[in-house]
Amino acid sequence: MTHAEQILHDVFGYPEFRGQQAEIIDTVAGGNNALVLMPTGAGKSLCYQIPALMRTGVAIVVSPLVALMQDQVTALTVNGISAACVYSGTSSEEIRRIADEIMAERLQLLYVAPERLVMPRFLQFLHQTNISLFAIDEAHCVSQWGHDFRPEYQQLSILADQFTDIPRIALTATADTATRHDIQHYLNLTEAPVFISSFNRPNIDYQVVEKNNGKKQLLQFIRSQMNGQNGIVYCLSRKRVEDIAAFLCENGLTALPYHAGLDWHTRSLNQRRFTQEDGIIVVATVAFGMGIDKPDVRFVAHLDMPASIEHFYQESGRAGRDGLPAISWLCYGLNDWVLLRERIQLAERDATQKQIDLQKLDSMLAFCETAACRRQLLLHYFCEDSQPCGHCDNCIDPPQKFDGTILVQKLLSCVYRVGQRFATGHVIDVLRGRDSEWVHRFGHQQLSTFGIGREQTMKEWRMVVRQCVAAGYLNVDIANQALQLTESARAVLKNQQQVWLRPLKHDKTRTSHSNDIWLRTEREERLWQQLREWRKKRASQNNVPAYIIFADRTLQDLVQHPPANVADLNHIYGLGESKIKNFGQEIVELCQQWAN
Repeated sequence: MTHAEQILHDVFGYPEFRGQQAEIIDTVAGGNNALVLMPTGAGKSLCYQIPALMRTGVAIVVSPLVALMQDQVTALTVNGISAACVYSGTSSEEIRRIADEIMAERLQLLYVAPERLVMPRFLQFLHQTNISLFAIDEAHCVSQWGHDFRPEYQQLSILADQFTDIPRIALTATADTATRHDIQHYLNLTEAPVFISSFNRPNIDYQVVEKNNGKKQLLQFIRSQMNGQNGIVYCLSRKRVEDIAAFLCENGLTALPYHAGLDWHTRSLNQRRFTQEDGIIVVATVAFGMGIDKPDVRFVAHLDMPASIEHFYQESGRAGRDGLPAISWLCYGLNDWVLLRERIQLAERDATQKQIDLQKLDSMLAFCETAACRRQLLLHYFCEDSQPCGHCDNCIDPPQKFDGTILVQKLLSCVYRVGQRFATGHVIDVLRGRDSEWVHRFGHQQLSTFGIGREQTMKEWRMVVRQCVAAGYLNVDIANQALQLTESARAVLKNQQQVWLRPLKHDKTRTSHSNDIWLRTEREERLWQQLREWRKKRASQNNVPAYIIFADRTLQDLVQHPPANVADLNHIYGLGESKIKNFGQEIVELCQQWAN
Protein backbone atom coordinates (compact mmCIF):
# COMPACT_ATOMS: atom_id res chain seq x y z
CA MET A 1 0.00 0.00 0.00
CA THR A 2 1.00 3.62 -0.53
CA HIS A 3 0.99 5.96 2.44
CA ALA A 4 -2.37 7.39 1.31
CA GLU A 5 -3.91 3.92 0.89
CA GLN A 6 -2.69 2.94 4.36
CA ILE A 7 -4.42 5.98 5.88
CA LEU A 8 -7.58 5.25 3.89
CA HIS A 9 -7.74 1.72 5.30
CA ASP A 10 -6.37 2.16 8.82
CA VAL A 11 -8.02 5.48 9.73
CA PHE A 12 -11.23 5.55 7.70
CA GLY A 13 -11.79 1.84 7.16
CA TYR A 14 -12.33 2.00 3.38
CA PRO A 15 -10.86 -0.72 1.13
CA GLU A 16 -9.92 1.41 -1.89
CA PHE A 17 -10.09 4.86 -3.44
CA ARG A 18 -12.95 5.81 -5.73
CA GLY A 19 -12.71 7.63 -9.04
CA GLN A 20 -10.08 10.37 -9.04
CA GLN A 21 -9.54 10.45 -5.27
CA ALA A 22 -6.05 8.92 -5.40
CA GLU A 23 -4.85 11.32 -8.10
CA ILE A 24 -6.27 14.36 -6.28
CA ILE A 25 -4.70 13.31 -2.97
CA ASP A 26 -1.36 12.71 -4.65
CA THR A 27 -1.53 16.20 -6.25
CA VAL A 28 -2.29 18.06 -3.02
CA ALA A 29 -0.02 15.95 -0.80
CA GLY A 30 2.75 16.77 -3.26
CA GLY A 31 2.29 20.49 -2.59
CA ASN A 32 0.21 21.43 -5.65
CA ASN A 33 -3.12 23.23 -5.99
CA ALA A 34 -6.32 21.61 -7.28
CA LEU A 35 -9.92 22.35 -8.16
CA VAL A 36 -12.26 19.42 -7.46
CA LEU A 37 -15.81 19.03 -8.76
CA MET A 38 -17.25 15.90 -7.22
CA PRO A 39 -20.89 15.01 -6.45
CA THR A 40 -22.23 14.73 -2.94
CA GLY A 41 -21.45 11.34 -1.43
CA ALA A 42 -18.44 10.69 -3.69
CA GLY A 43 -15.84 11.37 -1.00
CA LYS A 44 -14.77 15.01 -1.45
CA SER A 45 -13.69 15.40 2.17
CA LEU A 46 -11.09 12.63 1.89
CA CYS A 47 -9.42 14.60 -0.90
CA TYR A 48 -8.13 17.11 1.66
CA GLN A 49 -8.35 15.13 4.90
CA ILE A 50 -5.86 12.46 3.81
CA PRO A 51 -3.30 14.99 2.46
CA ALA A 52 -3.69 16.82 5.78
CA LEU A 53 -2.61 13.64 7.58
CA MET A 54 0.26 13.07 5.16
CA ARG A 55 1.77 16.57 5.43
CA THR A 56 3.20 18.31 8.50
CA GLY A 57 1.34 21.15 10.16
CA VAL A 58 -2.37 21.95 10.49
CA ALA A 59 -4.79 21.99 7.55
CA ILE A 60 -7.07 25.06 7.44
CA VAL A 61 -10.48 24.15 6.04
CA VAL A 62 -12.85 26.95 4.99
CA SER A 63 -16.49 25.97 5.46
CA PRO A 64 -19.63 28.14 5.17
CA LEU A 65 -21.82 26.65 7.90
CA VAL A 66 -21.30 25.92 11.59
CA ALA A 67 -23.30 22.68 11.43
CA LEU A 68 -21.12 21.41 8.60
CA MET A 69 -17.93 22.19 10.53
CA GLN A 70 -19.17 20.57 13.73
CA ASP A 71 -20.29 17.45 11.87
CA GLN A 72 -16.91 17.04 10.18
CA VAL A 73 -14.98 17.59 13.42
CA THR A 74 -17.12 15.02 15.26
CA ALA A 75 -16.62 12.41 12.52
CA LEU A 76 -12.85 13.00 12.44
CA THR A 77 -12.57 12.80 16.22
CA VAL A 78 -14.38 9.45 16.33
CA ASN A 79 -11.85 8.22 13.77
CA GLY A 80 -9.00 9.24 16.07
CA ILE A 81 -8.01 12.43 14.21
CA SER A 82 -7.30 15.67 16.07
CA ALA A 83 -9.63 18.33 14.65
CA ALA A 84 -11.41 21.49 15.81
CA CYS A 85 -13.53 24.35 14.47
CA VAL A 86 -13.72 28.05 15.22
CA TYR A 87 -16.82 30.17 14.55
CA SER A 88 -18.60 33.19 16.05
CA GLY A 89 -19.98 31.17 18.95
CA THR A 90 -16.61 29.73 20.01
CA SER A 91 -15.57 30.98 23.47
CA SER A 92 -12.32 32.86 24.03
CA GLU A 93 -11.15 30.07 26.30
CA GLU A 94 -11.76 27.44 23.60
CA ILE A 95 -10.00 29.57 21.00
CA ARG A 96 -6.93 29.84 23.25
CA ARG A 97 -6.95 26.08 23.80
CA ILE A 98 -7.13 25.46 20.04
CA ALA A 99 -4.31 27.96 19.44
CA ASP A 100 -2.16 26.16 21.99
CA GLU A 101 -2.87 22.82 20.28
CA ILE A 102 -1.86 24.31 16.92
CA MET A 103 1.36 25.85 18.22
CA ALA A 104 2.25 22.53 19.85
CA GLU A 105 1.55 20.88 16.45
CA ARG A 106 -1.03 18.52 17.94
CA LEU A 107 -3.99 19.66 15.83
CA GLN A 108 -4.30 18.19 12.34
CA LEU A 109 -7.33 20.01 10.89
CA LEU A 110 -8.95 23.35 11.79
CA TYR A 111 -12.31 24.34 10.28
CA VAL A 112 -13.09 28.07 10.03
CA ALA A 113 -15.72 30.29 8.43
CA PRO A 114 -14.55 32.53 5.56
CA GLU A 115 -15.39 35.67 7.55
CA ARG A 116 -12.99 34.70 10.34
CA LEU A 117 -10.20 33.53 8.07
CA VAL A 118 -9.81 36.94 6.37
CA MET A 119 -9.71 38.87 9.66
CA PRO A 120 -6.26 40.58 10.04
CA ARG A 121 -5.69 39.11 13.51
CA PHE A 122 -6.44 35.56 12.31
CA LEU A 123 -4.21 35.99 9.27
CA GLN A 124 -1.42 37.21 11.53
CA PHE A 125 -1.81 34.06 13.62
CA LEU A 126 -1.66 31.89 10.48
CA HIS A 127 1.61 33.51 9.45
CA GLN A 128 3.09 32.22 12.71
CA THR A 129 1.72 28.72 12.12
CA ASN A 130 2.98 25.65 10.27
CA ILE A 131 0.17 25.13 7.75
CA SER A 132 -0.06 21.91 5.74
CA LEU A 133 -2.71 23.06 3.23
CA PHE A 134 -5.77 25.24 2.67
CA ALA A 135 -9.03 23.53 1.70
CA ILE A 136 -11.92 25.71 0.48
CA ASP A 137 -15.09 23.65 0.72
CA GLU A 138 -18.37 24.59 -1.02
CA ALA A 139 -16.26 26.70 -3.40
CA HIS A 140 -19.29 27.57 -5.56
CA CYS A 141 -20.13 30.16 -2.89
CA VAL A 142 -17.47 32.38 -4.50
CA SER A 143 -19.59 32.96 -7.61
CA GLN A 144 -22.53 35.30 -8.11
CA TRP A 145 -23.62 32.92 -10.88
CA GLY A 146 -23.84 30.11 -8.31
CA HIS A 147 -26.74 29.27 -6.02
CA ASP A 148 -25.27 30.00 -2.56
CA PHE A 149 -23.25 33.17 -3.17
CA ARG A 150 -21.24 34.36 -0.16
CA PRO A 151 -19.31 37.61 -0.84
CA GLU A 152 -16.75 36.71 1.86
CA TYR A 153 -15.60 33.82 -0.33
CA GLN A 154 -14.24 36.25 -2.93
CA GLN A 155 -11.87 37.64 -0.29
CA LEU A 156 -10.19 34.23 -0.06
CA SER A 157 -7.92 35.27 -2.93
CA ILE A 158 -5.76 36.62 -0.10
CA LEU A 159 -4.59 33.04 0.54
CA ALA A 160 -2.86 32.90 -2.83
CA ASP A 161 -1.30 36.30 -2.25
CA GLN A 162 0.00 35.77 1.29
CA PHE A 163 0.68 32.01 1.43
CA THR A 164 2.29 31.34 -1.93
CA ASP A 165 4.03 28.09 -0.94
CA ILE A 166 1.06 26.35 0.69
CA PRO A 167 -1.17 24.12 -1.50
CA ARG A 168 -4.79 25.11 -1.92
CA ILE A 169 -7.65 22.81 -2.89
CA ALA A 170 -11.12 24.12 -3.76
CA LEU A 171 -14.03 21.67 -3.74
CA THR A 172 -17.69 21.79 -4.76
CA ALA A 173 -20.47 19.39 -5.72
CA THR A 174 -22.35 21.72 -8.08
CA ALA A 175 -20.89 24.23 -10.51
CA ASP A 176 -21.85 25.05 -14.08
CA THR A 177 -19.28 26.43 -16.53
CA ALA A 178 -19.66 30.08 -15.44
CA THR A 179 -19.32 29.15 -11.76
CA ARG A 180 -16.21 27.06 -12.46
CA HIS A 181 -14.57 30.01 -14.18
CA ASP A 182 -15.38 32.24 -11.21
CA ILE A 183 -13.85 29.75 -8.78
CA GLN A 184 -10.66 29.65 -10.83
CA HIS A 185 -10.56 33.45 -11.13
CA TYR A 186 -11.38 34.55 -7.58
CA LEU A 187 -9.34 31.82 -5.88
CA ASN A 188 -6.37 32.21 -8.24
CA LEU A 189 -6.56 28.61 -9.43
CA THR A 190 -6.37 29.24 -13.18
CA GLU A 191 -3.16 27.20 -13.42
CA ALA A 192 -4.33 24.40 -11.11
CA PRO A 193 -5.45 21.04 -12.51
CA VAL A 194 -9.23 20.60 -12.55
CA PHE A 195 -10.64 17.24 -11.48
CA ILE A 196 -14.21 16.76 -12.66
CA SER A 197 -15.94 13.58 -11.54
CA SER A 198 -19.17 12.33 -13.03
CA PHE A 199 -22.18 14.13 -11.58
CA ASN A 200 -24.16 10.91 -11.83
CA ARG A 201 -25.64 9.61 -8.56
CA PRO A 202 -26.68 6.13 -9.77
CA ASN A 203 -28.17 5.13 -6.41
CA ILE A 204 -30.76 7.95 -6.52
CA ASP A 205 -34.06 7.16 -8.23
CA TYR A 206 -35.69 10.35 -9.66
CA GLN A 207 -39.47 10.64 -9.59
CA VAL A 208 -41.45 13.75 -10.64
CA VAL A 209 -45.22 14.17 -10.34
CA GLU A 210 -47.62 16.94 -11.34
CA LYS A 211 -49.09 18.64 -8.29
CA ASN A 212 -52.68 17.66 -7.51
CA ASN A 213 -53.22 18.01 -3.76
CA GLY A 214 -49.52 17.87 -2.94
CA LYS A 215 -50.01 17.02 0.74
CA LYS A 216 -51.88 13.82 -0.04
CA GLN A 217 -49.43 12.95 -2.81
CA LEU A 218 -46.52 13.35 -0.38
CA LEU A 219 -48.21 11.19 2.25
CA GLN A 220 -48.96 8.47 -0.30
CA PHE A 221 -45.33 8.53 -1.51
CA ILE A 222 -43.92 8.18 2.00
CA ARG A 223 -46.34 5.45 3.05
CA SER A 224 -45.99 3.39 -0.11
CA GLN A 225 -42.23 3.71 -0.66
CA MET A 226 -40.44 5.25 2.32
CA ASN A 227 -42.32 4.23 5.45
CA GLY A 228 -40.07 4.36 8.54
CA GLN A 229 -37.13 5.90 6.64
CA ASN A 230 -35.15 9.07 7.28
CA GLY A 231 -36.11 11.87 4.90
CA ILE A 232 -36.16 15.57 4.12
CA VAL A 233 -39.16 17.43 2.69
CA TYR A 234 -38.44 20.85 1.17
CA CYS A 235 -41.07 23.61 0.92
CA LEU A 236 -40.90 27.18 -0.38
CA SER A 237 -42.28 29.01 2.67
CA ARG A 238 -42.06 28.82 6.46
CA LYS A 239 -45.84 28.67 6.76
CA ARG A 240 -45.98 25.69 4.41
CA VAL A 241 -43.21 23.97 6.39
CA GLU A 242 -45.29 24.23 9.58
CA ASP A 243 -48.44 23.06 7.80
CA ILE A 244 -46.84 20.01 6.15
CA ALA A 245 -44.99 18.94 9.33
CA ALA A 246 -48.25 19.08 11.29
CA PHE A 247 -50.10 17.20 8.55
CA LEU A 248 -47.55 14.37 8.51
CA CYS A 249 -47.65 14.10 12.31
CA GLU A 250 -51.46 13.93 12.23
CA ASN A 251 -51.07 10.97 9.90
CA GLY A 252 -48.82 8.99 12.21
CA LEU A 253 -45.35 10.02 10.94
CA THR A 254 -42.58 11.63 12.98
CA ALA A 255 -42.05 14.97 11.23
CA LEU A 256 -40.18 18.01 12.54
CA PRO A 257 -40.25 21.56 11.12
CA TYR A 258 -37.08 23.53 10.41
CA HIS A 259 -36.85 27.13 9.19
CA ALA A 260 -35.20 30.41 10.15
CA GLY A 261 -38.35 31.66 11.90
CA LEU A 262 -38.07 29.06 14.65
CA ASP A 263 -36.06 29.90 17.75
CA TRP A 264 -32.49 28.60 17.96
CA HIS A 265 -33.32 26.02 20.65
CA THR A 266 -36.12 24.44 18.58
CA ARG A 267 -34.01 24.32 15.43
CA SER A 268 -31.09 22.76 17.30
CA LEU A 269 -33.32 20.18 18.99
CA ASN A 270 -34.99 19.18 15.72
CA GLN A 271 -31.68 18.93 13.91
CA ARG A 272 -30.26 16.86 16.75
CA ARG A 273 -33.18 14.42 16.64
CA PHE A 274 -32.84 14.09 12.88
CA THR A 275 -29.13 13.29 13.05
CA GLN A 276 -29.33 10.96 16.05
CA GLU A 277 -32.61 9.06 15.61
CA ASP A 278 -34.04 6.77 12.94
CA GLY A 279 -37.30 7.28 11.06
CA ILE A 280 -37.30 11.08 11.38
CA ILE A 281 -38.61 13.35 8.62
CA VAL A 282 -37.54 16.99 8.60
CA VAL A 283 -39.83 19.41 6.77
CA ALA A 284 -37.76 22.47 5.95
CA THR A 285 -37.00 25.46 3.82
CA VAL A 286 -33.86 25.14 1.70
CA ALA A 287 -31.83 26.66 4.55
CA PHE A 288 -31.73 23.14 6.02
CA GLY A 289 -29.34 20.48 4.84
CA MET A 290 -26.24 22.19 3.51
CA GLY A 291 -24.47 21.52 6.79
CA ILE A 292 -25.88 18.01 7.28
CA ASP A 293 -23.57 15.11 6.52
CA LYS A 294 -26.13 12.45 7.48
CA PRO A 295 -25.39 9.60 5.03
CA ASP A 296 -28.54 7.50 5.58
CA VAL A 297 -31.19 9.94 4.32
CA ARG A 298 -33.26 7.59 2.20
CA PHE A 299 -35.41 10.20 0.45
CA VAL A 300 -35.55 13.91 -0.35
CA ALA A 301 -38.97 15.23 -1.36
CA HIS A 302 -39.56 18.63 -2.93
CA LEU A 303 -43.16 19.66 -2.37
CA ASP A 304 -42.51 22.80 -4.40
CA MET A 305 -40.34 23.25 -7.47
CA PRO A 306 -36.72 24.35 -6.78
CA ALA A 307 -35.42 27.60 -8.29
CA SER A 308 -32.76 25.96 -10.45
CA ILE A 309 -31.31 22.62 -11.45
CA GLU A 310 -28.26 23.42 -9.30
CA HIS A 311 -30.49 23.82 -6.25
CA PHE A 312 -32.37 20.64 -7.11
CA TYR A 313 -29.19 18.64 -7.66
CA GLN A 314 -27.61 19.77 -4.42
CA GLU A 315 -30.75 19.32 -2.32
CA SER A 316 -31.77 15.96 -3.82
CA GLY A 317 -28.13 14.88 -3.42
CA ARG A 318 -28.56 14.90 0.35
CA ALA A 319 -30.26 11.54 -0.10
CA GLY A 320 -28.21 8.37 -0.27
CA ARG A 321 -24.79 9.78 0.59
CA ASP A 322 -23.84 6.28 1.79
CA GLY A 323 -24.28 4.90 -1.72
CA LEU A 324 -27.31 2.80 -0.79
CA PRO A 325 -30.62 3.17 -2.69
CA ALA A 326 -32.46 6.48 -2.22
CA ILE A 327 -35.26 8.44 -3.91
CA SER A 328 -35.58 12.03 -5.07
CA TRP A 329 -39.29 12.84 -5.31
CA LEU A 330 -40.49 16.16 -6.77
CA CYS A 331 -44.06 17.48 -6.85
CA TYR A 332 -44.52 20.63 -8.95
CA GLY A 333 -47.12 22.93 -10.44
CA LEU A 334 -47.24 26.06 -12.58
CA ASN A 335 -47.95 28.18 -9.50
CA ASP A 336 -44.50 27.23 -8.16
CA TRP A 337 -42.90 28.58 -11.33
CA VAL A 338 -44.94 31.79 -11.17
CA LEU A 339 -44.07 32.39 -7.50
CA LEU A 340 -40.37 31.82 -8.08
CA ARG A 341 -40.39 34.17 -11.09
CA GLU A 342 -41.97 36.83 -8.92
CA ARG A 343 -39.32 36.36 -6.24
CA ILE A 344 -36.57 36.72 -8.82
CA GLN A 345 -38.08 39.86 -10.33
CA LEU A 346 -38.53 41.51 -6.93
CA ALA A 347 -35.09 40.58 -5.62
CA GLU A 348 -32.50 43.33 -5.19
CA ARG A 349 -30.15 42.07 -7.89
CA ASP A 350 -28.95 43.58 -11.15
CA ALA A 351 -30.82 42.97 -14.41
CA THR A 352 -28.19 40.59 -15.80
CA GLN A 353 -28.30 38.36 -12.73
CA LYS A 354 -32.10 38.33 -12.77
CA GLN A 355 -32.08 37.21 -16.39
CA ILE A 356 -29.69 34.38 -15.54
CA ASP A 357 -31.88 33.32 -12.61
CA LEU A 358 -34.97 33.32 -14.85
CA GLN A 359 -33.16 31.13 -17.40
CA LYS A 360 -32.16 28.71 -14.65
CA LEU A 361 -35.78 28.58 -13.47
CA ASP A 362 -36.98 27.82 -17.01
CA SER A 363 -34.44 24.97 -17.20
CA MET A 364 -35.89 23.57 -13.97
CA LEU A 365 -39.42 23.66 -15.41
CA ALA A 366 -38.15 21.92 -18.55
CA PHE A 367 -36.67 19.19 -16.34
CA CYS A 368 -40.05 18.69 -14.68
CA GLU A 369 -41.92 18.58 -17.98
CA THR A 370 -39.51 16.38 -19.95
CA ALA A 371 -40.65 13.04 -21.27
CA ALA A 372 -37.05 11.91 -21.66
CA CYS A 373 -34.73 10.26 -19.10
CA ARG A 374 -34.47 12.64 -16.16
CA ARG A 375 -30.95 11.57 -15.23
CA GLN A 376 -29.80 12.14 -18.82
CA LEU A 377 -31.21 15.69 -18.83
CA LEU A 378 -29.75 16.42 -15.39
CA LEU A 379 -26.28 15.31 -16.43
CA HIS A 380 -26.52 17.16 -19.74
CA TYR A 381 -27.11 20.38 -17.77
CA PHE A 382 -23.68 19.85 -16.20
CA CYS A 383 -22.13 19.22 -19.65
CA GLU A 384 -22.01 15.44 -19.19
CA ASP A 385 -23.33 12.97 -21.76
CA SER A 386 -25.01 9.73 -20.74
CA GLN A 387 -27.35 7.01 -21.93
CA PRO A 388 -30.91 6.70 -20.54
CA CYS A 389 -30.58 5.35 -16.99
CA GLY A 390 -33.41 2.82 -17.14
CA HIS A 391 -34.72 3.49 -13.63
CA CYS A 392 -36.05 7.06 -13.33
CA ASP A 393 -39.83 7.41 -13.61
CA ASN A 394 -39.74 8.31 -17.32
CA CYS A 395 -37.51 5.36 -18.15
CA ILE A 396 -39.66 2.88 -16.20
CA ASP A 397 -42.99 4.25 -17.42
CA PRO A 398 -42.26 6.31 -20.58
CA PRO A 399 -44.91 8.99 -21.29
CA GLN A 400 -46.48 8.39 -24.70
CA LYS A 401 -46.57 11.86 -26.26
CA PHE A 402 -49.46 12.79 -28.57
CA ASP A 403 -50.00 15.44 -31.21
CA GLY A 404 -51.45 18.31 -29.18
CA THR A 405 -51.19 20.97 -31.87
CA ILE A 406 -54.94 21.64 -32.06
CA LEU A 407 -55.27 21.85 -28.27
CA VAL A 408 -52.37 24.27 -28.08
CA GLN A 409 -53.79 26.38 -30.93
CA LYS A 410 -57.09 26.61 -29.03
CA LEU A 411 -55.26 27.75 -25.90
CA LEU A 412 -53.05 30.29 -27.66
CA SER A 413 -56.01 31.68 -29.62
CA CYS A 414 -58.00 32.12 -26.42
CA VAL A 415 -55.10 33.91 -24.72
CA TYR A 416 -54.97 36.25 -27.71
CA ARG A 417 -58.77 36.80 -27.80
CA VAL A 418 -58.94 37.84 -24.13
CA GLY A 419 -56.23 40.42 -24.78
CA GLN A 420 -53.35 38.63 -23.01
CA ARG A 421 -54.56 40.31 -19.80
CA PHE A 422 -56.00 37.37 -17.81
CA ALA A 423 -54.63 34.61 -15.61
CA THR A 424 -54.80 30.89 -16.30
CA GLY A 425 -58.07 30.23 -14.45
CA HIS A 426 -60.03 32.78 -16.46
CA VAL A 427 -58.59 31.64 -19.80
CA ILE A 428 -59.59 28.06 -18.99
CA ASP A 429 -63.09 29.20 -17.95
CA VAL A 430 -63.51 30.75 -21.41
CA LEU A 431 -62.17 27.65 -23.16
CA ARG A 432 -64.51 25.38 -21.23
CA GLY A 433 -67.52 27.69 -21.74
CA ARG A 434 -67.97 28.30 -18.02
CA ASP A 435 -70.70 30.83 -17.27
CA SER A 436 -68.79 32.74 -14.58
CA GLU A 437 -69.25 36.29 -13.29
CA TRP A 438 -65.88 37.40 -14.73
CA VAL A 439 -66.62 35.87 -18.13
CA HIS A 440 -69.84 37.88 -18.35
CA ARG A 441 -68.33 41.06 -16.88
CA PHE A 442 -65.88 41.26 -19.78
CA GLY A 443 -68.25 39.82 -22.40
CA HIS A 444 -65.96 36.90 -23.10
CA GLN A 445 -68.93 34.59 -23.69
CA GLN A 446 -69.15 36.32 -27.09
CA LEU A 447 -65.63 35.30 -28.11
CA SER A 448 -65.10 32.71 -30.84
CA THR A 449 -62.97 30.68 -28.41
CA PHE A 450 -65.74 30.47 -25.77
CA GLY A 451 -66.50 26.80 -25.13
CA ILE A 452 -64.15 25.34 -27.77
CA GLY A 453 -62.35 23.32 -25.08
CA ARG A 454 -65.30 21.71 -23.26
CA GLU A 455 -63.91 18.20 -23.81
CA GLN A 456 -60.96 18.83 -21.48
CA THR A 457 -61.18 19.18 -17.71
CA MET A 458 -59.77 22.11 -15.75
CA LYS A 459 -56.84 19.92 -14.63
CA GLU A 460 -56.09 18.84 -18.21
CA TRP A 461 -56.08 22.41 -19.49
CA ARG A 462 -53.72 23.41 -16.70
CA MET A 463 -51.37 20.67 -17.87
CA VAL A 464 -51.54 22.07 -21.41
CA VAL A 465 -50.80 25.58 -20.09
CA ARG A 466 -47.84 24.34 -18.07
CA GLN A 467 -46.38 22.47 -21.04
CA CYS A 468 -46.82 25.53 -23.26
CA VAL A 469 -44.97 27.67 -20.72
CA ALA A 470 -42.18 25.08 -20.51
CA ALA A 471 -41.98 24.92 -24.33
CA GLY A 472 -41.76 28.72 -24.58
CA TYR A 473 -45.10 29.41 -26.29
CA LEU A 474 -46.55 31.25 -23.30
CA ASN A 475 -45.19 33.55 -20.64
CA VAL A 476 -46.74 34.71 -17.37
CA ASP A 477 -46.75 38.42 -16.52
CA ILE A 478 -45.40 38.96 -13.01
CA ALA A 479 -47.64 41.94 -12.25
CA ASN A 480 -51.06 40.32 -12.79
CA GLN A 481 -50.26 36.63 -13.57
CA ALA A 482 -51.70 37.12 -17.07
CA LEU A 483 -50.85 34.58 -19.77
CA GLN A 484 -49.07 36.19 -22.71
CA LEU A 485 -48.01 34.88 -26.12
CA THR A 486 -44.34 34.66 -27.01
CA GLU A 487 -42.81 35.07 -30.44
CA SER A 488 -42.61 31.26 -30.69
CA ALA A 489 -46.42 31.03 -30.49
CA ARG A 490 -46.77 32.63 -33.93
CA ALA A 491 -45.51 29.53 -35.79
CA VAL A 492 -47.95 27.28 -33.90
CA LEU A 493 -50.93 29.51 -34.65
CA LYS A 494 -49.97 29.61 -38.36
CA ASN A 495 -49.72 25.79 -38.58
CA GLN A 496 -45.98 26.03 -39.13
CA GLN A 497 -45.09 24.18 -35.91
CA GLN A 498 -46.38 20.83 -34.64
CA VAL A 499 -46.63 20.46 -30.85
CA TRP A 500 -46.27 17.17 -29.00
CA LEU A 501 -47.62 16.99 -25.45
CA ARG A 502 -47.24 14.67 -22.50
CA PRO A 503 -50.37 12.62 -21.63
CA LEU A 504 -53.13 14.65 -19.96
CA LYS A 505 -54.61 11.60 -18.24
CA HIS A 506 -51.87 9.93 -16.26
CA ASP A 507 -52.46 7.93 -13.10
CA LYS A 508 -49.03 6.71 -12.12
CA THR A 509 -49.12 4.55 -9.00
CA ARG A 510 -45.59 3.25 -9.10
CA THR A 511 -44.22 1.80 -5.90
CA SER A 512 -40.71 0.84 -4.95
CA HIS A 513 -39.28 -2.03 -3.01
CA SER A 514 -38.21 -1.34 0.53
CA ASN A 515 -34.60 -0.34 0.97
CA ASP A 516 -34.27 -3.28 3.37
CA ILE A 517 -35.00 -5.83 0.60
CA TRP A 518 -31.46 -7.15 0.95
CA LEU A 519 -32.46 -8.66 4.31
CA ARG A 520 -33.15 -12.20 3.14
CA THR A 521 -33.57 -14.18 6.37
CA GLU A 522 -35.08 -13.78 9.81
CA ARG A 523 -31.56 -14.00 11.28
CA GLU A 524 -30.36 -11.05 9.17
CA GLU A 525 -33.41 -9.00 10.08
CA ARG A 526 -32.88 -9.73 13.79
CA LEU A 527 -29.19 -8.81 13.68
CA TRP A 528 -29.89 -5.66 11.65
CA GLN A 529 -32.37 -4.40 14.25
CA GLN A 530 -30.04 -5.23 17.16
CA LEU A 531 -27.14 -3.39 15.52
CA ARG A 532 -29.34 -0.33 14.98
CA GLU A 533 -30.41 -0.40 18.62
CA TRP A 534 -26.79 -0.73 19.74
CA ARG A 535 -25.76 2.17 17.48
CA LYS A 536 -28.55 4.39 18.81
CA LYS A 537 -27.52 3.67 22.41
CA ARG A 538 -23.84 4.29 21.72
CA ALA A 539 -24.60 7.53 19.87
CA SER A 540 -26.63 8.77 22.81
CA GLN A 541 -23.86 7.89 25.28
CA ASN A 542 -21.26 9.69 23.15
CA ASN A 543 -23.60 12.61 22.32
CA VAL A 544 -22.99 12.23 18.58
CA PRO A 545 -25.22 11.39 15.59
CA ALA A 546 -25.83 7.68 15.07
CA TYR A 547 -24.17 7.65 11.64
CA ILE A 548 -20.95 8.99 13.21
CA ILE A 549 -20.70 5.75 15.19
CA PHE A 550 -21.43 3.42 12.26
CA ALA A 551 -22.99 4.19 8.88
CA ASP A 552 -25.84 2.03 7.55
CA ARG A 553 -23.45 0.58 4.99
CA THR A 554 -21.18 -0.60 7.83
CA LEU A 555 -24.13 -2.25 9.60
CA GLN A 556 -25.15 -3.91 6.35
CA ASP A 557 -21.63 -5.29 5.91
CA LEU A 558 -21.70 -6.63 9.48
CA VAL A 559 -25.02 -8.39 8.84
CA GLN A 560 -23.80 -9.94 5.61
CA HIS A 561 -20.35 -10.87 6.99
CA PRO A 562 -20.71 -11.37 10.77
CA PRO A 563 -17.22 -11.20 12.36
CA ALA A 564 -16.01 -14.19 14.37
CA ASN A 565 -13.30 -12.12 16.08
CA VAL A 566 -11.93 -8.57 16.26
CA ALA A 567 -9.44 -9.22 13.46
CA ASP A 568 -12.34 -9.83 11.06
CA LEU A 569 -13.46 -6.22 11.58
CA ASN A 570 -10.50 -5.03 9.52
CA HIS A 571 -12.43 -6.20 6.46
CA ILE A 572 -15.68 -4.40 7.35
CA TYR A 573 -16.48 -1.26 5.34
CA GLY A 574 -16.01 2.00 7.29
CA LEU A 575 -14.18 0.56 10.32
CA GLY A 576 -10.78 2.08 10.97
CA GLU A 577 -8.41 1.38 13.83
CA SER A 578 -10.00 3.89 16.21
CA LYS A 579 -13.52 2.50 15.85
CA ILE A 580 -12.30 -1.08 16.10
CA LYS A 581 -10.43 -0.21 19.28
CA ASN A 582 -13.44 1.56 20.83
CA PHE A 583 -16.29 -0.70 19.70
CA GLY A 584 -14.77 -3.85 18.23
CA GLN A 585 -15.23 -6.34 21.07
CA GLU A 586 -18.85 -5.25 21.66
CA ILE A 587 -19.67 -5.64 17.98
CA VAL A 588 -18.13 -9.10 17.73
CA GLU A 589 -20.07 -10.31 20.80
CA LEU A 590 -23.32 -8.80 19.50
CA CYS A 591 -22.90 -10.35 16.07
CA GLN A 592 -22.06 -13.76 17.51
CA GLN A 593 -25.03 -13.59 19.86
CA TRP A 594 -27.59 -12.78 17.16
CA ALA A 595 -26.02 -14.32 14.07
CA ASN A 596 -26.61 -17.90 15.15
